[in-house]
Amino acid sequence: GLGDTGHGWSEALAGIKSPHVKYICPHAFDIIGLSPDSREDEAGIKQAAENVKALIDQEVKNGIPSNRIILGGFSQGGALSLYTALTTQQKLAGVIALSCWLPLRTSFPQGIISGVNKEIPVLQCHGDCDPLVPLMFGSLTVEKLKSMINPANVTFRTYSGMMHSSCIEEMMDVKQFIDKHLPPVD
Repeated sequence: GLGDTGHGWSEALAGIKSPHVKYICPHAFDIIGLSPDSREDEAGIKQAAENVKALIDQEVKNGIPSNRIILGGFSQGGALSLYTALTTQQKLAGVIALSCWLPLRTSFPQGIISGVNKEIPVLQCHGDCDPLVPLMFGSLTVEKLKSMINPANVTFRTYSGMMHSSCIEEMMDVKQFIDKHLPPVD
């Protein structure tokens, strides 16, 4: 989230960690006006996406193939994860997009994206009482995603009463998604 540190999410993920998975929780990149109702900071979003791609490249150099990497984030982090996955040439294992939207959505062509991630699995989650990023933004995003990538690979979960935050049920859905798309390798 905006101005967030990786520490909070590191603690949240501790409860669902699988021993064979490495979790990297970077601090938020400083992007101004990434909220869905503001004018979007196109340069900032693109720069932040490059920063994420550099993190992926570093892991690939460390011996982890990109198709064993899931991007995920909350709020602006989820928005950035979606944007990066849809614009990178690195084949990824999946995207977890929590309480977010697709930034620069008008910059994408109509129809299925070309590129390595047109079959990427996406778990998108949203609280139905979110006052900061209304559920409608999540719903519009999921429809846009289904027009860009294989719609069978897009899962949208909503949580009753959840505001702009997370909950146990959501974290269990995240764990299930990670376990499914990053099974242990021998």
